Amino acid sequence: MKDFTKGLWEENPVFVGLLGLCSVLAISVSIQNAIGMGVALTFVLVFSNVIISLLKKIIPYEIRIPMYIVIIATLVTIVDMVMNAYLFELHASLGIFIPLIVVNCIILGRAEGFASKNSVSRSFLDGLGMGIGYTLSLIILSLIREILGSGTITIWENIVIDINKLFQDQGTLLLFTDLFLKPSGAFIIFGLLLGVISTIKINRKKKLGDKV
Repeated sequence: MKDFTKGLWEENPVFVGLLGLCSVLAISVSIQNAIGMGVALTFVLVFSNVIISLLKKIIPYEIRIPMYIVIIATLVTIVDMVMNAYLFELHASLGIFIPLIVVNCIILGRAEGFASKNSVSRSFLDGLGMGIGYTLSLIILSLIREILGSGTITIWENIVIDINKLFQDQGTLLLFTDLFLKPSGAFIIFGLLLGVISTIKINRKKKLGDKV
């Protein structure tokens, strides 16, 4: 279970490893985008881990990186085509960041650092845990940015919760700014979240130290 749970907190690829930040900061403007990108990356991560673990004794060491990229690119192409066919609006919203999953350092890092050295079952759990950790990080960042930026929560296409309207009905006026929907706002929120996580970790270490 440690292979699975480490990606959720201790080795979270976004808030601990600081990996894949290009897509994280760019598309985290709605929960819909976060879920779509998270599921896409998790699919690629899990199956690339499994395939690479299965073929680790067959792939020559000298050409392992190009072979990993071919496997990852094939999976990303499948995801891209399926989303374009069945989830066109989401596909258009995520844009170039779907094909760019090929070069996402989370996937190649897990392939080289874990899947190529461990069993299929452990590689599957590692990929699933890291993928869910990435998705949860995206959802948290998207939730904060969308609420502060537009006063809404876009869960999926026509499923939108208007926070501003809920407070207006109670006679309260909230102020929102699109700053948080821009790249600068993404950096601000991300930096604050890193500060919160660092504080939690420091406090946990102090408590464990006091107990010892």
